[in-house]
Amino acid sequence: MARLPRLTVPGYPHHIIQRGNNRQPIFAADADYEAFLAMLDEHSRAQGVALHAYVLMTNHFHLLATPDSAEAIPQMMQAVGRRYVRYFNQRQARTGTLWEGRYKSTLIQAERYLLACMVYIDLNPVRAGMVAAPVDYPWSSHRHYAGLRTDKLVTPHPLFWELGNTPFARDAAYVELVNAGIDSGAQRALTDSALRGWALGEPGYVAALQKKTDRRVSPGAPGRPRAK
Repeated sequence: MARLPRLTVPGYPHHIIQRGNNRQPIFAADADYEAFLAMLDEHSRAQGVALHAYVLMTNHFHLLATPDSAEAIPQMMQAVGRRYVRYFNQRQARTGTLWEGRYKSTLIQAERYLLACMVYIDLNPVRAGMVAAPVDYPWSSHRHYAGLRTDKLVTPHPLFWELGNTPFARDAAYVELVNAGIDSGAQRALTDSALRGWALGEPGYVAALQKKTDRRVSPGAPGRPRAK
């Protein structure tokens, strides 16, 4: 079966996952995380991508972002990916690929899954047993949303602003969401949808999204009519 092209639609939030080749580390020191974030900041701005949330794990990373154009995310990921591989290979005196194939991504219904996806991203280091709480992990956007630092890389989605009328109220409401966690079903749906490339949302959302692209957005979406 032919590989489906990535689904990228302007104005919609996208959940993105990129893993290291053979699950190998892609960050070896604090300087590597800092360099990657600097590249991500530069190219997200250059390509017109609003980055809502992120986490950099030892051997993979997650992004939640909304592009201004259909080319914005692919161009950003290509630029960051190539530049970071050159940087990392030079520092580690290595050659060859660093990434496990293409990055994975899909669209998520903002009203249903955006805040859940942010919580899911923040809890990655906790699920991996790296820290006891998201606030203890320095390489994610959680501390920004918890009101503990200002992260210039982050552009809050409008749904975050609806959590409260003041910065303190929004931060407290978001921390409460993270503390409540995410159920296993939503967690699995967020992972599977990104890895498989199918849009994640209610039937009406998926149907409306299908009208915006010729690429199938779900396994059940109609394909090309069979010839008579």
